[in-house]
Amino acid sequence: MLAVRRSPAALSRVKRLALLVVALVAFGAFGSPSVAQSRDAEMPSNAQPKSYGDGWECARGYRRERDACLAVIVPENAYATNRSYGLGWECMHGYQPANGSACLAVEVPEGGYLDPSGQRWQCLRGYRKVDDLCVEIDLPQNAYLADNTYGSDWLCDRGYEVTGDTCSAVAVPENAFLNDDGYGIPWTCERGYFARGDSCEPVAVPENAYFDDASYGPGWKCKRGFAASDIGCTEIDLPDNAHLDRSGNRWVCHKNFQQSQGRCVLNQ
Repeated sequence: MLAVRRSPAALSRVKRLALLVVALVAFGAFGSPSVAQSRDAEMPSNAQPKSYGDGWECARGYRRERDACLAVIVPENAYATNRSYGLGWECMHGYQPANGSACLAVEVPEGGYLDPSGQRWQCLRGYRKVDDLCVEIDLPQNAYLADNTYGSDWLCDRGYEVTGDTCSAVAVPENAFLNDDGYGIPWTCERGYFARGDSCEPVAVPENAYFDDASYGPGWKCKRGFAASDIGCTEIDLPDNAHLDRSGNRWVCHKNFQQSQGRCVLNQ
């Protein structure tokens, strides 16, 4: 049998073809496991694939720190949250975190109480917070504790007013009574009187007028058909073709008439 001789160029092409076939076979046989191994290598120890979406998450008891899962070290007086984010633990009721690595007891001063958060304290009623203490409020005589979150700690009883750090009796003048206004004068004059300085003087109602308890004005109004003047209430002299207006203390011209020099003249 005759041997077939091939040229060097043909042999080179055959070698390249053989290498290509070997590479394809190797990729088909080992390609998928290699990818899986690469993916497995990307997921650190104590981690697991996410239950949804791509990527991984740390197992319970571990928290993520960049590309690693570190064991959660629960300090004393704390409990594990079983969350892969944050510190992985929280302080028990009555303790507060310190430096992210410990839980210290909340020190409640005398006159205070631990609030529902379990990590802060508040002062009891009758005390106010001063730095890290609850100082008892010095309540003066004739005063009571205020429930305001701001402003004064106490208010004066009815009939008393604040004078410095004490409550002094309100001086109510004759013919006046205490009011419940939280501002201004703490007393009001009785009906028929008006305030003048620190006293209540009677309203002088002129003839042909009646008492008016409006908070403004002289304290009286003229009766219908009368107008206020310097001497009291003067009877209104109606000109022809005029009538009293709604107030009863002024006059206006009838329709189709207009006022001119104290008279009502026909419109032209």
